[in-house]
Amino acid sequence: MKFFLILIVLLSSSYFTIAQSFTGSVSRGKATVIQQNMYSSCSGSRPSVVGKSTSSDNKEWIVPAETVFLQGPYLSDFYNQCNNITPSNINAVDLNKIPIKIIDEDGDIITGYVLSDNYCEVYINGILIGADPVPFTPFNSCLLRFKVKKPYTIAVKLVDWEENSGLGTENNNGNLYHAGDAGFIARFSDGTISDTSWKAQVYYISPLMSPDSIIELSNNTRYCKQLARNIPCADSCYAVHYPLPNNWQSPTFDDSMWPKAYIYTPETVGVNFPAWTNFTSFWTTSSFIWTSNLVVDNLVLARKTVGSNPSSILESTESKPIISVDNQHISIIPHQDIHHASIQLFSLVGNCISSIQNVQLIAGSPYQLPISNTLPSGVYYFSIYDSKIPVYTSTLFIH
Repeated sequence: MKFFLILIVLLSSSYFTIAQSFTGSVSRGKATVIQQNMYSSCSGSRPSVVGKSTSSDNKEWIVPAETVFLQGPYLSDFYNQCNNITPSNINAVDLNKIPIKIIDEDGDIITGYVLSDNYCEVYINGILIGADPVPFTPFNSCLLRFKVKKPYTIAVKLVDWEENSGLGTENNNGNLYHAGDAGFIARFSDGTISDTSWKAQVYYISPLMSPDSIIELSNNTRYCKQLARNIPCADSCYAVHYPLPNNWQSPTFDDSMWPKAYIYTPETVGVNFPAWTNFTSFWTTSSFIWTSNLVVDNLVLARKTVGSNPSSILESTESKPIISVDNQHISIIPHQDIHHASIQLFSLVGNCISSIQNVQLIAGSPYQLPISNTLPSGVYYFSIYDSKIPVYTSTLFIH
């Protein structure tokens, strides 16, 4: 039986509609290169190109992102072959060598471990802890230590770098315009992990055959309906840009209108390098996160407030049902009993694909929702109600 990879994210309990206006700025074609390679000191690294695109509304955009890479400070190395930091396992890492950033003198010391495909900048309560010391490749992972009181806010700028400036593509196995993927995973010593309790929003989307591929949903997801990974527009691809909000790093910034982060499997992200494989068992309590499209969403802001009370039981990782999809069924393993469950599956445009009423879901026991026809690749909305009260809504993204 062939299984499809899916990603799951908790969303609001209402059904989603397409927004009436498109708010992004559109550019087309190559950007003007303003920095040929920000990081040329490591053998075998891809060129970290920085460019400037001009959109049709005469706005200028730094692509793939404006960063502090050239200024620093930098996160400490967890695994970084460019700096000859290559521990074979977690026991070979010496935390005593990692500097501690003081946020609150009377706070607790917390250690964070992060891996970003490709680049990240980490802020705690609006204070920059450091930038990723490798903007593109080879793939690395980072450490940070800080002293802070709860609640505190983690804010991260995430960049999936590009070789073809303004086009969101790279040279890969002979394909000069390959659309690469992304991903971010984090684990902190206070138990904080990357999961769907994080918020994430995208600000640079490319490559696109057409800007009409972008749909702005009513929950503020900037969703790309373009399913093909490698598209034939080459140097004529489109990109969509959004301005970064002011003070997005601050703990007082209101991220309530941002979508929840999407979860991706390591296989989907494609982590087959030592920064991951040397520590696989260490990372497994966390999940790779990103926005709704791992391929074309290139600049992402992500946030998590630690120590605040969750808004509902569904905010906790332990409460999420385990969901898998094959050609004819959706398998659900809930973590709590739902005695009068109604289960529904809808297409992106609102067509009901499957619906079943008044079933009993038992914690830990699998239940299969039958599907009459094979599901094609795409995005689907899935919901569970208990006596007409919404208890779980998720997006299923089937590759």
